[in-house]
Amino acid sequence: MRQCHSDGVTKIYIKYSMKKNLYLGIFLFQAIILSLTSCVSQKEIAYFQKGVNQSDTITIAKAYIPKIQPGDILSVNIGSLNPAASSFFNPYSTMPVNTETTDATSMANGTPLSPSLTQSASPDYLVDASGSIELPLLGNIKLEGFTTTEARDLIKDRLKTYLKEPTVNVRVMNYKISVMGEVAKPSVYVIPNEKITLPEALSLSGDITIFGRRDNVLIIRDIDGKKEFGRINLNNREVYASEYYYLHNNDIVYVEPGKGRSAQSDRIYQILPVILSALSLLSIIVVYSHVKI
Repeated sequence: MRQCHSDGVTKIYIKYSMKKNLYLGIFLFQAIILSLTSCVSQKEIAYFQKGVNQSDTITIAKAYIPKIQPGDILSVNIGSLNPAASSFFNPYSTMPVNTETTDATSMANGTPLSPSLTQSASPDYLVDASGSIELPLLGNIKLEGFTTTEARDLIKDRLKTYLKEPTVNVRVMNYKISVMGEVAKPSVYVIPNEKITLPEALSLSGDITIFGRRDNVLIIRDIDGKKEFGRINLNNREVYASEYYYLHNNDIVYVEPGKGRSAQSDRIYQILPVILSALSLLSIIVVYSHVKI
């Protein structure tokens, strides 16, 4: 009788100890998770905050109009009242076009756009080192420094010798920007409409992570064969008036990691053994909690 009573007390004590250890393990695990979370203030992550004595209305920077440069790939589509005559200037017009994924859909989903998705039925021409392209019958045409609208008008004027009421469409097919650093989806993005702002580029890349510095975003830009480095503070709404608000062709957007990223990495290495021990303890407690005593 005494032995049975002793066994009952032992079982109750073991169950109590296991329950206590389970709560202890859960508490320890939660404490570890919380220790990995960096303390980031609201002001450090909020975009476009209003500054002192700042108006609610800001004049946006002048829209950037890209100009054709050597290395650009131009799509030139030519038409007229006589399709047969126009076909001489569009030797690849019968090529099939990939329509499975549209540019608009790709941009809405925030996915990188490849040149194949933005290809039209018109031929593409690489602007050579001298800033020129060569068109059928028209020969060599220098377009460096022209906007696509100016290039269109120039080509249309030359075509009047061969075509009646010609129409011309000129697009830059390799207009692209790069987004890298502390963003969700770093990549190179092809921009089909040749116009994109910094907030739009960051949205395409899935936004800045919680560890990225919003107050010191770096823009790297090619200007006359030199690299220009500019800084943008996205915490302040003055970004809309900045010369870096509109991105240029081949711009690089780099988001630096904040102190929280390096601090988190250090803490992970420091408490990794504790995490493993806590997980082992939890697994043992869970297994034994299902064993009938």
